[in-house]
Amino acid sequence: MQKYIQRALELAAFGIGNVAPNPLVGCVIVHNEKIIGEGWHQKFGGPHAEVNAINSVKDKLLLDESTLYVTLEPCNHYGKTPPCVDLILQYKIPKVVIATLDVNPIVSGKGVARLKENGVAVSFGILAQEAQFQNRRFITFHQKKRPYIILKWAQSADGFIDKKREIGEKGSFQISGKAAQIALHQWRSEEAGILVGKNTALTDNPKLNTRLWAGNNPVRIIIDTNLEVPRTHHIYDNSVRTFIFNRLETRAIFSTQLIQLDFTKPVIPKILEYVAYENIQSILVEGGAFTIQQFIQTNLWDEARVIKSAINLRDGLSAPSLPVKPTEIQKIGKDILEIFFND
Repeated sequence: MQKYIQRALELAAFGIGNVAPNPLVGCVIVHNEKIIGEGWHQKFGGPHAEVNAINSVKDKLLLDESTLYVTLEPCNHYGKTPPCVDLILQYKIPKVVIATLDVNPIVSGKGVARLKENGVAVSFGILAQEAQFQNRRFITFHQKKRPYIILKWAQSADGFIDKKREIGEKGSFQISGKAAQIALHQWRSEEAGILVGKNTALTDNPKLNTRLWAGNNPVRIIIDTNLEVPRTHHIYDNSVRTFIFNRLETRAIFSTQLIQLDFTKPVIPKILEYVAYENIQSILVEGGAFTIQQFIQTNLWDEARVIKSAINLRDGLSAPSLPVKPTEIQKIGKDILEIFFND
């Protein structure tokens, strides 16, 4: 059974960056120890994994003798699509194996209950940790009522995030290599939002898009207390939905939304509350050092990806520091990637 759930997890991963705010789900249908159908949730609003898997089975007469393996509990409610439980019952699939239950209160336990009520043999818990990790964004969003937060920065071998700049000097300074830059754009495509502070938006004038990777652009989230970033900068180009949090005004400029906050109180929790209401389930926080450190100090982070270059800057802006050790270390081109989790 484990190998079929493992295959379903592999299928589910194909949906990353395309299905949020829905979870990643993969499904495999097995008859006499042979896979006869596969599917995954491919796009938000589209058919769910179970539907795609059932539809892929050429001989539907085999379904009433088959086992359906799925990474997440089948839904039992009408949303963008009909309930997956209905289709499972329609084809009289006698056995369903689920990696983990759904944490969304609309679904949680209800899909399993209805299957059992209709005589379907249901089991779950195989590769549950792997399935929960795969859907850590979705789970965090529903359990903590905020987006899953990934901190990202690149630093020199001697611990600086940016070089020492001359007064008035602007433009981005690239510490990491080309392979790491491509990886970054892939990461952007996998998250619902991307956040930077005023200094990064003002100095680097970033586009914050996925131009080096064929993927969806995340919603841009900017913290600019006094609206100091000029309207000629990329964050105002209306190419991507953008939220700019400030203390001065609330108004819409096409797809750019200015949102006024009280900056005499901690703003990070308020920002996360606002974007959670907008159904943004994950945020990649790219900088700068002060903004990243705010997330660390308030313990509002879940994962960090730190790219370490071999170059030495000898002086400049010190990189943020994390209170935990890396869980994973890998090479990206000539750079080193360290991955941290806030347990």
